[in-house]
Amino acid sequence: MFKIVEARYIGPEVKLFRILAPKIAEKRKAGQFIILRVTNNGERIPLTIADSNAQDGTITIIAQGVGRTTKLLNDLNEGDFINDVVGPLGKASHIENFGTAVSIGGGVGTAIAYPTAKALKEAGNHVISIIGGRSKEYVILEDEMKAVCDEVYPTTDDGSYGFHGFVTDKLKEILDSGTKVDFVLAIGPIPMMRAIANLTKPYGIQTVVSLNPIMVDGTGMCGGCRAVVDDKTVFVCVDGPEFDAHKVDFNILMNRNKMYNSFEMHAKEGTLCNLDKMALNIKENA
Repeated sequence: MFKIVEARYIGPEVKLFRILAPKIAEKRKAGQFIILRVTNNGERIPLTIADSNAQDGTITIIAQGVGRTTKLLNDLNEGDFINDVVGPLGKASHIENFGTAVSIGGGVGTAIAYPTAKALKEAGNHVISIIGGRSKEYVILEDEMKAVCDEVYPTTDDGSYGFHGFVTDKLKEILDSGTKVDFVLAIGPIPMMRAIANLTKPYGIQTVVSLNPIMVDGTGMCGGCRAVVDDKTVFVCVDGPEFDAHKVDFNILMNRNKMYNSFEMHAKEGTLCNLDKMALNIKENA
């Protein structure tokens, strides 16, 4: 059992948790993730480690309540317990001094982009961050990004805050201004990552995307996160989760990501089941 020492909403249905997990906090690196189960027989879900503190033994994760398990997780509060937390998993981000690096986070993808942006800055890069949301309330971690980046540009689809447009539009504006960009990291919905890859390819800019959205088991055993990169099959959870954006087959990726849509819909529409009851019992008995 892993105790939650902090839990607070940072956006609509988006909740930040600090969890007591000393061994993970000591070893994690930017880009790595954990697998957790809210209840003893619950679904395994991957979440990127947004931050850690080896001194107090905590890791930070951020979850958006979109499915049954993430909604169960977001019902928990400070003092509650998560049944299982395993990690750190996956390969760490490749970090070096590229020169000027642009970190792009779409929606809750900003939580995944943040630790790598921080590591890029520590490596001596000039880091530009573009963080997007549908509207102002969906733009997260702006202050945290400002603390570790040289430039931060919030964008909103509806123009309610920051730049009016998509993160791709802001990136294009930066590139068209003549700013020399040496590296781009893009994390968010698959269509957004594909659009970034298509935009940077003609410029010859090294671009990396995180394929976290299709991970299931996190150990390479289930095969659910198969993707095609450079015409070769990879397992995102053990071979990644970060890959060269210009070599990812996004069409196959999008089709695979849709495989479980019907199951997720049934789960969300279902009435209170044993999984929900177990979650409530954990809260009551913790």
